[in-house]
Amino acid sequence: MNKSVLPSMRVDGQIALVTGAGRGIGKACAVALAEAGADLVLMSRTDSELDEVAMRIEAIGRSAQKIVCDVSDASAVSHAIGQIDRLDILINNAGILRASSLNDLSAEDLDDMLRINCRGTVLVAQAAAKIMTQQRSGVIVNMSSTFGVNGRANNSVYSATKHFVEGFTKSTAVELAPLGIRVVAIGPTAIETPLTHDRLNDPAIGGDLLARIPMGRFGQVEDVVGAVVFLSSPAAALISGTTLMVDGGWSAQ
Repeated sequence: MNKSVLPSMRVDGQIALVTGAGRGIGKACAVALAEAGADLVLMSRTDSELDEVAMRIEAIGRSAQKIVCDVSDASAVSHAIGQIDRLDILINNAGILRASSLNDLSAEDLDDMLRINCRGTVLVAQAAAKIMTQQRSGVIVNMSSTFGVNGRANNSVYSATKHFVEGFTKSTAVELAPLGIRVVAIGPTAIETPLTHDRLNDPAIGGDLLARIPMGRFGQVEDVVGAVVFLSSPAAALISGTTLMVDGGWSAQ
C-alpha cells in the first residue's frame, strides 16, 4: 500500500496547555484539540469556568487537568507549568481588550492590557519553552489579532499589545527553532462569542467592523480552532515564525 501524501492533522496522545481556557476561543480550542486526540491542561484565573470544559473533554475520552493561575504572576506561572512532565502544544490565548480613545485611556486599563497580553504571553511561553527544550520538540501558538497587523481607532493599546505578540512570535521562532520548537501565531478578526455578542450587534461598532471584512461575516470559533489544530499538528511541521490570519481578508486590504 502506498504511503499517504497527506500529513496527519491529528495530535493523538499529545499534551496541550491552553490559557484562558474557561471561555470563548480558549474553551473552543481546548475542546477541539481534545477532539483531535490531545490530553489537556486547562489554565484560567477562574476555577468554576474550567469545570464545564473539563467535563466536555473527559466526555470525549481525553483527560483534562485544571490549573487556576493568573498568567501575569511570574512565580505562579513558573510553579504551575513547572509541574507538567511533558508538554507538546501551548495555546497562548489569555488576553483582554479594553477599548478606549487615547485621551480617555485610564492607567488601570493600560496596565491591565500590558500585564495580561504582553507580560502573560511571555511568562507562559517561557515556562512552556523550558519543558519543550528538554524534549527538543513542541509548538507554541500565540494568539494575535487582526489588530496585530492593522491599527484601529480607540484600540491603540490593545493593537500595540498584539503587535508585541507578532514581534515576540517571530523572534522566539528564530531562537527556538534549533531546539526543535515551532512558534506561530493566529490572527483572528472579530469572533462571535457570548462575550462579544453585544459589541458585534451594536450598529456603530459591529457595522464598522463588518464593513472591513471582505468576506462579509464575523468569525466563528470554529474558524479559529481549525487553524489552531492545523498549526499544532504534524501537517504544519515546517511552519514557524509566521501568523495565520483568520480575518476574512481584512489584512489583505
